[in-house]
Amino acid sequence: MKKVLLSVAAMLIAGATFAQTKFGIVAGPSFSSVTYKTNGNKETSDLLVGFRAGLTADLQLADEFYIQPSLLYTGKGGKQEVLGFDTKTRVNYLELPINFMYKPEVGAGNLFIGLGPYFAVGLSGKGEAVVGNTVVENDIEFGDETGELKRFDAGANFQVGYELPMGLNFGLFTDLGLINLRGNGDSDNTFRNTAFGVTVGYKFGGM
Repeated sequence: MKKVLLSVAAMLIAGATFAQTKFGIVAGPSFSSVTYKTNGNKETSDLLVGFRAGLTADLQLADEFYIQPSLLYTGKGGKQEVLGFDTKTRVNYLELPINFMYKPEVGAGNLFIGLGPYFAVGLSGKGEAVVGNTVVENDIEFGDETGELKRFDAGANFQVGYELPMGLNFGLFTDLGLINLRGNGDSDNTFRNTAFGVTVGYKFGGM
């Protein structure tokens, strides 16, 4: 993970030397769920509403083609019923998507389509259960033991949207987690993140 952080930092710094590099900010709601197996029984949680925001940089590789590293704060998790109790699991991540972008000119602006991996590190998390009229909370423990969640996540990211000439942009994204995050998990006991959402952003002009 340290190598990934250093690589993204290097790309952001190197981007300052490219005349066509644009930096930006992005934010918007996310809708996440957890797909999990317990003793081989697969289920998907209900959606949990969260928030996703951070910084991006578009580094031009060729005409209409870019690489876009980002540094984002995002909340993931899900809601489900466990033993008759309504529960929520929410985990906050520092996420590093690295998307390969195609940005053709369409109308007055540019369509953008991006695909690539993401890497994430868990910062904090909470589990919540409603017992009668009482809400019981506990902090998520990160680790590799039973009852814990692995801190590091990774998966695939896809985005599509439209950017106006003045830099304002709107998009949709989806994240598909590929790592089994369940501590001491196996093929019959898994925990994977999935999320999608809407983004609104602004790109600053090339340096």
